Amino acid sequence: MHAIFEQTEAAVRTIRESWKSTPRVGLILGTGLGGLAEQIEQEAVIPYEAIPHFPVSTVQSHAGRLVCGKLRGVPIVAMEGRFHFYENYSLQQVTFPVRVMKALGIETLIVTNAAGGINPHFELADVVVIEDHINLLPDNPLRGINDDRLGPRFPDMSHPYTPSLIELARSVAIQQGFACPKGVFVAVSGPNLETRAEYRMLKLMGADLVGMSTVPEVIVAAHAGLKVLAFSVVTDLCLPDALEPVELAKILEVAARGGAKLSKLIPEVVTKLGSAG
Repeated sequence: MHAIFEQTEAAVRTIRESWKSTPRVGLILGTGLGGLAEQIEQEAVIPYEAIPHFPVSTVQSHAGRLVCGKLRGVPIVAMEGRFHFYENYSLQQVTFPVRVMKALGIETLIVTNAAGGINPHFELADVVVIEDHINLLPDNPLRGINDDRLGPRFPDMSHPYTPSLIELARSVAIQQGFACPKGVFVAVSGPNLETRAEYRMLKLMGADLVGMSTVPEVIVAAHAGLKVLAFSVVTDLCLPDALEPVELAKILEVAARGGAKLSKLIPEVVTKLGSAG
């Protein structure tokens, strides 16, 4: 963990060569949800490969750029594409950008993902705000010697997703004319999707959504003392007795439909965060 601090400082120095502002909000854009970056008044766009110690996204639908600028006048840094455990990155690498965004100055992290809907009440393209999670990944990004400069040895996880931000998001969604239910997200390693028996197990565990990301970033955000708001777009229905093969093209199409809602919702949430400050 001590190396992470020095690596973070090196990454921040490189970003500061292109962008001097201090962001208040960090944004992680998941599969098929990169369109929101187009609303940012861009002041710097930095490819991941140009940032020291940043992994490089290998997923087709992830652009792999750090977009720095303002959203509705609020300084923001956005990741167009994230990293996953199944790409053979360690969870320390997967979560490294969260460390960098914290060091740049963010106070709030907003995370988005495309997820399978386990809850039978969810429909395709629904936007769900995550209220809690279950971690089934075979590792933890905090494993190893703790660096107290990054956060405490045993971070509290009683509210990893900030309750006031959850209620703010749901209120804004209602104003914009759509429901934004709450849900429990379970993280699995992937890259294969789950079997019918596994979906039944996950439902029994209390999961409403399943995906291959988000939880490591949120653990590190909690470690770093950040406020967190996270959304899933339901891109496939994981109903064991009516399971159909999943096609990536269809997932991206559904993600774009849900992303259109997030593209209205998140800027308004960011505006209210800016006015609150």
